[in-house]
Amino acid sequence: MTNHRELLDKLFQSAVAAAQPEHTIANYLPEPPTGRTIVIGCGKAAATMAKAFEDAWTHPLEGVVVTRYGHSVPTKMIKVLEASHPVPDEAGLAAAREIMDRVSGLSKDDLVVFLVSGGGSALLTLPAEGLSLDEKKQLNTALLQSGANITEMNCVRKHLSGIKGGRLAAQINPARCVTLAISDIPGDDLSVIASGPTEPDKTTFGDALAILSKYNINEPASVVEHLVRGLNETPKPGDSIFENISTHLISTPQMSLEAAAKTAKEHGYSPIILGDAIEGEAREVARVHAGITKQVLRHNQPINRPCVILSGGETTVTVRGDGRGGRNAEFLLALAIELNGLNSVSAFAGDTDGVDGTENNAGAIIDPSTLRRATELNLDSKAMLANNDAYNFFDSLGDLVITGPTLTNVNDFRAIIIDN
Repeated sequence: MTNHRELLDKLFQSAVAAAQPEHTIANYLPEPPTGRTIVIGCGKAAATMAKAFEDAWTHPLEGVVVTRYGHSVPTKMIKVLEASHPVPDEAGLAAAREIMDRVSGLSKDDLVVFLVSGGGSALLTLPAEGLSLDEKKQLNTALLQSGANITEMNCVRKHLSGIKGGRLAAQINPARCVTLAISDIPGDDLSVIASGPTEPDKTTFGDALAILSKYNINEPASVVEHLVRGLNETPKPGDSIFENISTHLISTPQMSLEAAAKTAKEHGYSPIILGDAIEGEAREVARVHAGITKQVLRHNQPINRPCVILSGGETTVTVRGDGRGGRNAEFLLALAIELNGLNSVSAFAGDTDGVDGTENNAGAIIDPSTLRRATELNLDSKAMLANNDAYNFFDSLGDLVITGPTLTNVNDFRAIIIDN
């Protein structure tokens, strides 16, 4: 029998490798301008994207990008700044201001290359007029704990920002802008990646208010009042500021899932991709994956064993306990409970950026012995799940997967190996 842990690692590594900008960005280089070329960017992959663009570009350029602390790489011409994620900080505010300054006063002869990847919403933070950074931090923390999905969170963020939701495009105009994006968004909606700084926004202040109401978020009052006033709506589709902007997806979750599927085939396993845009509460998504796994074991449906079930997207966690654990660890703990030690099944779930939530692990691994070993250590799996304490569960078992920052980000990656 194949060593499941080794194969799970290979599947994850192949998914991450497929999303590295050094492998894709050269295919999307724009025509050089007669004026200046200014590179700006934000996100967990911003530094690696900047380096890849520098390596491929043979003309003069300048610029600045912001990435998460610990995600920087050396560059020659593009300045790399670091800031906090997922809760913004003063460094992100300073970076946003510097980026806005870099693209002000440009002409139609100039070119702006905007490098954007997941995490940009927190890293590129510029509160709308009348709001403070502390107020945005408080609201951001509430959203992260509410169970809201990324599309909902970014709708709210756009309407509290002076740079997101197309407002960066307004600053760049009339220069030409080429946006190169790595998608961490289910469905690859360009207007949601990093809250769409150069994309038209179809959502409204009313939509943002409805989301806060849905999740019973009422503080800070100044933020709610800002949304109620609804002044200075985000630029909408058809606005002339978007006429000189083009956008290209250089890496997506589907590309990474297909790379992992190829690796599975090379090792004698039939792959099935359930989807690249799966959302929902992590423990509920786990229950569905467990149901499909049991169907394969009992009936060889929807695929014959030996096989690998693959999926991507972004689950959510409604935090009710005081434990530690990202959404992928929570998914796996719930999956282990549902599978209850079934033979021939092992699984991995992790974030392709190498950081599951705010922890130091990318994800974790389960196998048929997970619950037995937990019992031997007096770990109550169901109680720890209820306390949102999946990180400590897997840490106690030695089953966390720690990769460090991968310097890219195409969202969550899940793989379940089912042997004969």
